[in-house]
Parts: sequence; structure tokens; C-alpha cells
Amino acid sequence: MPNIIRLIAGFALLGGAIALFVFGFWPWGIVAILLGIIVLVTYFFNENMLLAQWFLRKDNMPKAKQFLDRITNYESQLIRVQHGYYNLLIGLIESRTAPMKSEKYFKAALSLGMQMDHNVALAKLSLAGIAMAKRNKREATMYLAEAKKADKNKLLADQIKQMKDQMGMMDKQQQVRYR
Repeated sequence: MPNIIRLIAGFALLGGAIALFVFGFWPWGIVAILLGIIVLVTYFFNENMLLAQWFLRKDNMPKAKQFLDRITNYESQLIRVQHGYYNLLIGLIESRTAPMKSEKYFKAALSLGMQMDHNVALAKLSLAGIAMAKRNKREATMYLAEAKKADKNKLLADQIKQMKDQMGMMDKQQQVRYR
């Protein structure tokens, strides 16, 4: 459902609830207010995005992809704040099947912006992993430093440390090859 229709339906339900209160139908007015609030909340939090995030946490990638595929045109169906998160979720799903193709989604997520720092750190950490897979140590080091700076609550500290250790192993492998 387009966002403008959600707003119109939500405000219509709230207006109807006020009318029900005025005419003395209190129980129906309470139900109408709850429905109106639910419809207005779906304007800010798209239900397909919420369900996709839930299935990602449960590690059910096909279901998460199914719910993200329901969003046909994210620029019109989502508010501007959610555009970066949509690209982040698509990138996380793509990174399981085709890691090199997911790079464009992570870069799009960073360019569109995300409000939470740990999501920015996650995108930069994923880009660091892709850069390591491409054997681009300079870019990987840059993304790791940015991810460490963005991870203020230390939610990804273990993954960042693990990635640095893998980069050290990458250096040792290159030294062995050249001898």
C-alpha cells in the first residue's frame, strides 16, 4: 500500500474514532483509535522490512528475501530514512549467495545514510571483507578503521578483531608465496 494511502486511512480512522467518542460509542472508538495508530505506525515502519529483519535474525534467508521482494519500488514505498536500511538488508542477503555482487548494495546503503552507528559499522565491515576477498589490503584496512570508529557500543568488536587477524594471515601467505 502506498504511503499516502496509509496516512489518509490512519487519519480517517482517528477522525472516525473521535466521532464515535462524541456519539457515545466508547468501545468502538477505542478500537478505531488502536487501528488508526497501527496504520499510522506502518507509515514509519514498513511491515515487509520488519518481517525481513526478523527472518534475518532467525537466519531464514529465503523468507527474508521473499518479504524484501514484496517491496517493488523502495523509493516510493519506503520513507527516505529506510532507503539505506533496505539496501543494507539486500546486501546482507546477497552476501550469502554472491559476496562480490553485494558490494554495490553496501555502498548504496552508506551513501543513502543510516541513523544507527552499528548498522554503518556492519556495512563497512562487510565492505572490508569484500576488499579482503579482492586482495585489496589498503581498502580493507580503511574500511576496518572506519568500522571500528563507527562501532561505538563495541557490538562488532569481536568481528573486527577477527578480520584484522585474517588480514595478518593474508600478509603471511603473500610472504610465503614470494620466497
